[in-house]
Amino acid sequence: MTVTQRLYEAARPVWQQCHEHPFVRGIGDGTLDKEKFQWFLLQDYLYLFDYARVFAWGVIKARDAGLMRTFSANVDAILGGEMKIHRSYMARLGITEEQVLQVKPALSNTSYTHYMLAVAAAGGPAEIIAAILACSWSYAEIGGSLAKVPGALDHPFYGEWVQGYAGEEYHKTNDALVALMDELAAGCTEEQYARLEEIFVNCSRYELGFWEMAWTLER
Repeated sequence: MTVTQRLYEAARPVWQQCHEHPFVRGIGDGTLDKEKFQWFLLQDYLYLFDYARVFAWGVIKARDAGLMRTFSANVDAILGGEMKIHRSYMARLGITEEQVLQVKPALSNTSYTHYMLAVAAAGGPAEIIAAILACSWSYAEIGGSLAKVPGALDHPFYGEWVQGYAGEEYHKTNDALVALMDELAAGCTEEQYARLEEIFVNCSRYELGFWEMAWTLER
């Protein structure tokens, strides 16, 4: 198996819990309480700033121009691309960016982003992508899965979210990160792989905790 196939298998039990989480299922069938979604939206918007900072660490740690450009392009894709989904919903809910930035991150949010940033500061490009990939890849999986739920893509409120993470552009970006993970981890020792797996599974567990944070309206 490739490195990413091994990582996927290691995180599969956690990802299955993400798929089955009532918050995720509620997006798919349209029954999710909008108050819970709004809290998720606010927390995820704050999360994405730190997620972009993790990519920015990749620019610092990269040792060739091509890899630097890849990390830099992903910073731009987050700040100028993925966050468009959030800003669209914020406009529909009457929330400004200034108001979002006054929100205090939940402990589960802060714990997750601080872990990724610590990994990025201590590790190299491979460790950085391992930390990033759990979020990107699991969202691609969830988006693709929810798109198969009858009516999910056309739901008047949640359809836009499903379309965004099930869309070709998002999946193309994620596929590139999967390929980069395999490239960066090529020839790694079992000890080095164990570290990548630890990071990937830990971040997957944080992803599950993020859904639970939104479901319980954790403050």
